[in-house]
Amino acid sequence: MKRRHFLKSLGVSIALPAYQSLLPRSLAADASSAVGATATTATGAPLRTAYCYFPNGVNQNHWWPQRTGSEFSLNRTMQPLEAVKEKLQILGGLDHINATAGKDGAGDHARASATFLTGERARKTAGRDIQAGVSIDQYIAREIGHLTRFPSLELTCDTGRKSGRCDSGYACAYQYNISWQSPNTPVAPEANPRMVFERLFGGGAIGERRQNLQKRLAQQRSILDFVMHDAQALRQRSDYQDRHKLDEYLESVRAIEKRIQDSESNTETPDPNVATPEGIPESFSEHMALMYDMMGLAFQTDSTRVATLQLAHEGMNTSYPEIGIEEGHHYLSHHKEDPEKMEKIARIDRYYLEQFALFLQRLDKMEDVDGNSVLHNSMIIYGCGHCDGNRHSHDNLPIILAGSGGGTLQTNRYVDHGATPMTNLYLGLSQKLGMRYLNRLGDSTGILTNV
Repeated sequence: MKRRHFLKSLGVSIALPAYQSLLPRSLAADASSAVGATATTATGAPLRTAYCYFPNGVNQNHWWPQRTGSEFSLNRTMQPLEAVKEKLQILGGLDHINATAGKDGAGDHARASATFLTGERARKTAGRDIQAGVSIDQYIAREIGHLTRFPSLELTCDTGRKSGRCDSGYACAYQYNISWQSPNTPVAPEANPRMVFERLFGGGAIGERRQNLQKRLAQQRSILDFVMHDAQALRQRSDYQDRHKLDEYLESVRAIEKRIQDSESNTETPDPNVATPEGIPESFSEHMALMYDMMGLAFQTDSTRVATLQLAHEGMNTSYPEIGIEEGHHYLSHHKEDPEKMEKIARIDRYYLEQFALFLQRLDKMEDVDGNSVLHNSMIIYGCGHCDGNRHSHDNLPIILAGSGGGTLQTNRYVDHGATPMTNLYLGLSQKLGMRYLNRLGDSTGILTNV
């Protein structure tokens, strides 16, 4: 179906079987009696967290609001957010010091994305000995992932190179991944909206997806059983070093196996009244819109409560003919104060924000189980690991926090937090989920409470 038909179907009718047996009162009772993180609001509705990443920094002259506090007005780049201005906050003064050069020299693009959700300094290597840190989304998934069919969802609109050497001696894994399951293991995101949809809801027409999904899970289980049998036999013939590598691989296989088991045990798989996307569209804006839609559907059906979306990899040098820009993004980001190039960067910044704004508006129209909107019951970060792409700076990062966190966040304001680690914000938001045990992440120095 065409994009407009897809959105029309989304707006008219959507099945939410994951919610049909849940009432706010019973949910709230469960939440109040639960031990540890629950990922629910005070009303018992699901509390979602998302991290959306864009590349190459911003034109700061058109990004930051003119005034702080609740009297702020959106600057030119952020004008598309006007309709949801009261449901977000602009955060200034947040830094990622471990993304700066230090003794490692060049490679700011690789460090920017590798550090964004981990706060850790990436090891400078183009080989297999990559190392960053566990990302905040995966800490959350470990704690609350069992509450949903999918512990987390990793998405991207980037279909480029993802292996080998990319940025000044850094492995491509750093630039093409923002989610890290372990310091040595990034979680590969999916770029095809059709694959995402079928993973969430199954393939085929409306009414056939649950059965098709169960068939696919059975096939996957058969393949995994074969792989595990072969791997265990190989382990017995391996030396210590190879066994260690094999054990890391088997751990990933077991994680997949557990996801299959969890999916098989869930008989109430949602079947949205929405046509399956055809695949990756040619238009980049269409691609972004579809991936935002997939994340929105996953949240609305409570298929997951934590997601990441990497819109493009750091250093991306594509052009944007849709908005009349023929030069590459990365090339323009090194503008050297050239007014014409800076103007084009501002247009690119707004181009990305337009799709994010539409995503927030759709979430704001989705009624949640407690009568509030899905946006109200969300904490969604939109940002970049670069502030100024021309200087490769990693302080005062361009960060937007959308959603009310179920009423726990202070929205409709611009706050300058003044040289505070970005990781302090992540710890503050994790506490909204009830994750009291997590008190350190990367270079954090404390818990940011003024959010």
